[in-house]
Formats: sequence, C-alpha cells, structure tokens
Amino acid sequence: MRHFGQIPATARKELFHQEPAEFDAGSPAAMLSVALGATLYSPATRPGLAGDVLKQAARGVVSMVLCLEDSIDDADVSTAEENLVRQFADLDERGTEPPLLFVRVREPGQIEDLVRRLGASSRLLSGFVLPKFTEERGGPFLESVAAAESVIGRMLYVMPVLESPELLHLETRYETLAGIARSVGRHRDRILALRLGVTDFCSAYGLRRPPDMTAYDVQIVANVIADVVNVLGRSDGTGFTITGPVWEYFRLQERMFKPQLRHSPFMELRAEKLRTALIEHDLDGLLREIELDRANGLLGKTCIHPSHVLPVHALSVVSHEEFSDAQDILRPERGGGGVMRSAYTNKMNEVKPHRAWAERTLRRAEAFGVAREDVGFVELLTAGLAG
Repeated sequence: MRHFGQIPATARKELFHQEPAEFDAGSPAAMLSVALGATLYSPATRPGLAGDVLKQAARGVVSMVLCLEDSIDDADVSTAEENLVRQFADLDERGTEPPLLFVRVREPGQIEDLVRRLGASSRLLSGFVLPKFTEERGGPFLESVAAAESVIGRMLYVMPVLESPELLHLETRYETLAGIARSVGRHRDRILALRLGVTDFCSAYGLRRPPDMTAYDVQIVANVIADVVNVLGRSDGTGFTITGPVWEYFRLQERMFKPQLRHSPFMELRAEKLRTALIEHDLDGLLREIELDRANGLLGKTCIHPSHVLPVHALSVVSHEEFSDAQDILRPERGGGGVMRSAYTNKMNEVKPHRAWAERTLRRAEAFGVAREDVGFVELLTAGLAG
C-alpha cells in the first residue's frame, strides 16, 4: 500500500516531486508510525465490516481501528467479538490485503482470547489499541499482548490511548505522565504510536468544542496536549509518535465534489471554489486543527468519518519548500552547524536547531511524498476525490 495509491500513477507523477513510498504491515515500525495517517475507527458490530474495510482501503485509508470499546453498547460486546472473528475470516478468504488493522479492546483478557479465536486470519491483525492507558492499568494489557504474541509467533503493535482522568487532572498529571513514560519505555519496540482521547478530556468537564473551534482553543485540553508532547514526544530518541485528536463533525458528504469534478478538468478546479465549499461544510475547523496538530508535534489523526481521511493525508504531504529546507539543513557539509538563507530566499535555516525538524520532515516525505513546486493542498485533495 501507499498513500495516494488510489489515484492513477500518471496523476501521481503530475502531483509529486517525490512520490509516497510503498509499505506493508511488515515494514519497519519507524515507517509505519509515520505512515498511519488518518486512522479510521469503525464499530466492530457492523455486519458488513469486511466489505467496509476493503471499500475504505480502495479510497486511500491505510490504517483502521475496529472498536470493541466506547463505540458499542456494553450489552453488545460478545456479539461484536463474534462478528469480528467472522469478518476477519471473510477478509482472509477474499485474499485482498487490507489496511493496517487494529482492535480496540476493553479488557486485557480479550486480547489473547481474540487472537486464539481469529486463528489463521490473525495474520491480518497488526495489533491492539489500549484504552485509558496508565502505568497501572497498562501493565495487564501489555502482558496480554505478550501472551498473544506467543500464540501467533510474531510481534503485535500497540497504540495506547491517553485519555484517563488522572492525566487530565493537574494534581495527578505529572505523576501519571511519568508512569506512562516508564511503561511505554519498557515496551518501546511494541509501541507504534500514542493516541490522544480528547473527547474523554472534554467529558470530564462537560465540554464539547463547536465546529468553528479546534482542540487548541479549549485551554484545558491544549494544556494536556502540550504536557504529553513535552514528556512523550521529544526528538532526542526517547519520544514516540503522538497522533492528533478526533474531529467529530462530518456534515460533509463523501460525494459533495463529484458534480464539480465531472465538469472541471483535473488540475483546473478553482482553488477558491473548493476552499469555499470546504468552509461551508464544516471542514474549515478540521483543516485548522490538522495544521495545529503538526505545529504542536502531533502526526496523523484519529478519524470517525471517511470524509476526514483525504484532508488529513493531503495536509500531511511535504511541500516542495519544506523538502528543500530539510535537505539543505541535512547536507553532510552542514554538519558543523551554521546559518544559511533558504533556497526560497524567504527564511534563514539554522542547521543545529532545525536538524530535528528536518529529520522529522524527511520521514514524513517518505511516507506521504513531496508535492511539486506548484502543487498544494487543493490539488492533492481534488486528485484524491477524483481517484
């Protein structure tokens, strides 16, 4: 699989200075953690789940979470587990490789039990999402993952969700963060990414952000995000990929642009017309939040609606200007430091302070590609919709 793999190769060549790299479930964790992109959640109760998974993969989704936790009723857990086993078997029989698939569980005991019940179809499972993760609660989950690995004979990735009240409340936050850091540090090889449960943070105070505000406008949430990145997102080799919070508004219909595309040449859809359409359909807030995610050290995003996937991926593509700056900063002859004017002559690149940013940018470039000099978000989004 690859990002923007749903569009024809000829179109990709027109869009990308450097195309996104191919990867699969066996690729190195360093690649997969960056390439997760928009991770689409789906309740495990859906009767046509196997078909849904392949449909979304054909539209550009590369990672999905099949949820046994908050997205389903407490009374439906057993039914959802049975459905999950059936749907994995169905996917296995179809013989088409799905996106990276993770299961969000409720209890540690579900992990080994599910792996055993999945049988041969467990080959399609990339790992588990662990809810309300703290050092104390996370230990049993991680032990269960290790036991499940012994059953199938390979590593399973985990994505802990940071959403507990102890993390939100100021009087327990720093101790909780230190404990989480110890726990994930002991299991570094298994930790693909850390996910933020911002909806749970808001719930603790009876808050819900409107569609014209981002998570960063809700100060109590923004403060937690900053502290999580401070402790767990460092660029000194101790940090982890931390993904952006869910955007819960989705009035935008998946086919809203199709009539326009039928009447407009591929690369000639007017940018202003598309931007206006995005704003009118409540995506302006999403676009701002994606940009703020990256500015605050987050990468990728939890998504609950397919219409959010393409904007996340389009805004994850590295611009030609970013790529040019990153390459300049990392040239071997710059190893001793120094300052130089950028190739775009609009900024100064300072080698030592900007090195970590440049390395991070080139990792994103490998996963999402580098746009051509005259290609921006609108062209990438339009191409994805047309594909």
